[in-house]
Amino acid sequence: MNNPYTPYAPFPLATAQEGEPLRIHLLRGGKNLEMRLTALGLNVGSELTVSQRSGGSLVVLRGETRIALGAGMAHKIMVVRQHRE
Repeated sequence: MNNPYTPYAPFPLATAQEGEPLRIHLLRGGKNLEMRLTALGLNVGSELTVSQRSGGSLVVLRGETRIALGAGMAHKIMVVRQHRE
């Protein structure tokens, strides 16, 4: 799947490709969503990778931790691509 977003522009996590290194740029939900994601270790600046897709749901890797996210939540997490050196 080709992602229409430019390399530097934030885009929803739900549209990221598997295996793509990402960094969380913005959480678009309210305080409750932000608290839930922070408790999971997903806060602004966190680096993650999409490891698996199932329908609209995603499994992301944050270090060695696997975290399952629903489609609604994944659409509220804005990410940017990490540049490989």
